[in-house]
Amino acid sequence: MSENCTDKFSGTFFCIQNIVRADGNIRLSIGEFMKLLFVSLGCDKNLVDSEEMLGLLTGNGFEIVDDETQAEVIVVNTCCFINDAKEESVNTILEMAEYKKEGTCKVLIVTGCMAQRYKNEIIEEVPEVDAVLGTTSYGDILKAINEAMDGKHFQEFKDIDYLPEKLGKRVLTTGGHFGYLKIAEGCDKHCTYCIIPKLRGKFRSVPMERLVAQAQEMAEEGVKELILVAQETTVYGTDIYGKKSLHILLKELCKIKGIRWIRVLYCYPEEIYDELIQTMKEEKKICHYLDLPIQHASDRILKRMGRRTTQAELVAIVNKLRQEIPDIVLRTTLITGFPGETQEDHEELMGFVDEMEFDRLGVFTYSPEEDTPAADMPDQIPEEVKEERRDEIMELQQEISYDKGTDRIGQELMVMIEGKVADESAYIGRTYGDAPKVDGYIFVQTGELLMTGDFAKVRVTGALEYDLIGELADEYTE
Repeated sequence: MSENCTDKFSGTFFCIQNIVRADGNIRLSIGEFMKLLFVSLGCDKNLVDSEEMLGLLTGNGFEIVDDETQAEVIVVNTCCFINDAKEESVNTILEMAEYKKEGTCKVLIVTGCMAQRYKNEIIEEVPEVDAVLGTTSYGDILKAINEAMDGKHFQEFKDIDYLPEKLGKRVLTTGGHFGYLKIAEGCDKHCTYCIIPKLRGKFRSVPMERLVAQAQEMAEEGVKELILVAQETTVYGTDIYGKKSLHILLKELCKIKGIRWIRVLYCYPEEIYDELIQTMKEEKKICHYLDLPIQHASDRILKRMGRRTTQAELVAIVNKLRQEIPDIVLRTTLITGFPGETQEDHEELMGFVDEMEFDRLGVFTYSPEEDTPAADMPDQIPEEVKEERRDEIMELQQEISYDKGTDRIGQELMVMIEGKVADESAYIGRTYGDAPKVDGYIFVQTGELLMTGDFAKVRVTGALEYDLIGELADEYTE
């Protein structure tokens, strides 16, 4: 639905749970060895917040464990993006509360979007929760734990327009070879279906020098692919520099030694601008890949959604990108079953998808969110109709994806290796056209020994519905 989480979804709700290990017990100032379990739910921007908290906690002596029965402190960073996300967050909180009841867990803390939105309900209905932190208050995680250890309930909800300070060195949970750089917080668009501005505040950019320094740290830790995320990346800098400055930031990031790929997600199509396109063409490190959430193609539905484009404008933007960058891979997301969507609107959207042939596409069924204008609109669509329409679009996209994959046969592509296929002489990798967690893979057949994070030139030999098959074209490069 909203752009803020679409990277983690493709038609159905998908939740990322990150549990990180660290070695060594360090005595804390509060006089105990503390073992910590951290569960991060939702989108990659939420994951960055989790990594910030993990960095602060490990820097203060906490030992990260992946066994709930061992954890003395449990932190759940929640999501409430759509109904499925809320259900996942609630179930996780209740599951972790059981460990508090059994006496294994001494402190249970809830953070993130659900904490921001439903703080009273969490406090009243789940007494096992010791502390609740809002979306801009995760920097108080250490204070919250200390207060809870003293037997006090703790709450902190800073102004949602506050931009949290850098907490220290992040703990990267993505495997170490790619990482997310959150370049801004909040959103000013106020689409009628989206609750994010009420939870994350107005759009505010992170200062460029802070981002460059953080990216440098990530590169020194072995990150080779930098993925830029925000509720909307394309208007970066407008609030602090007075103009769109994403292209300037990209040029600075391209100077960092060790970074091989830079990928940009969540670009509102109407905000794409010439300097950004030119920078993508000039800078070799920038992947020719953009995520353009459009949500629909019917002008009537787009207007009801509060979107700022028409179908004609969307066509023009996509055509311009493909003309300027012929090998660009475009990803988009759609919503089916928005209030008032007729069969004719749906068929118009199907025709648009068929005509535009996006390389990557995900579909949500509309989820009514309380306190949003769309939730109170008449002509709400039955769930079964939403799902039927979603499935029809995804069936069409599957055909498009397979045809595009087939067209790649014979091409040689640079691939980042992500792991080995068990018991086979094959590896899993991603091309420049594949964002982690949401897009496909390429399966590389070779007898060579490759390591996670290696880059290899691969010749495409076959295609599946969403994935590619290939073989090593020449010697790989580290």
